[in-house]
Amino acid sequence: MTGHAVSSPAGLERVTHQFPPVFDKNSRVLVLGTMPSPKSREQGFYYGHPRNRFWPVLAAVLGESCPQTIEEKKNLALKHGVAIWDVLESCEIHGADDTSIRNPVPNQMRKIMDHANIQAVFTTGTKATALFRRYCMEDAGLEPIPLPSTSPANCRVSRETLEQEYRRILEYL
Repeated sequence: MTGHAVSSPAGLERVTHQFPPVFDKNSRVLVLGTMPSPKSREQGFYYGHPRNRFWPVLAAVLGESCPQTIEEKKNLALKHGVAIWDVLESCEIHGADDTSIRNPVPNQMRKIMDHANIQAVFTTGTKATALFRRYCMEDAGLEPIPLPSTSPANCRVSRETLEQEYRRILEYL
């Protein structure tokens, strides 16, 4: 499944989020990225770039082996009360460059908040945090807890540091 994308004259694509959030009534934490990358849209699931460290980091923090398939990834998250979604429903963006985002349209956080007992919202990366604060915080009713991005573009942050930071999730599970 690929996300719907339309090119604009400035080299930005209008991208619409094409896959649903991962959550159930037992979800206690919500982890939000900004918008699926081209690789994630191509795969039809979150954190799909082969060098993105999200799934290995989350699995390590939760004491599980790293999931390989989309179904295994969903099961890992749901088994541990972790909901996964993105801040944006659509935006104009150049590739996976969050700094290029223009004309964002936020997701409606109530879609999850009204159906799960979310205790904390974690945002992965600076842009996700800023967009959540601007467009979604009131809807969600919670202040975001920023985490470093697991994107390959954020290679200056070590895997060990990511795991240490992502362990904050455990306080709410």
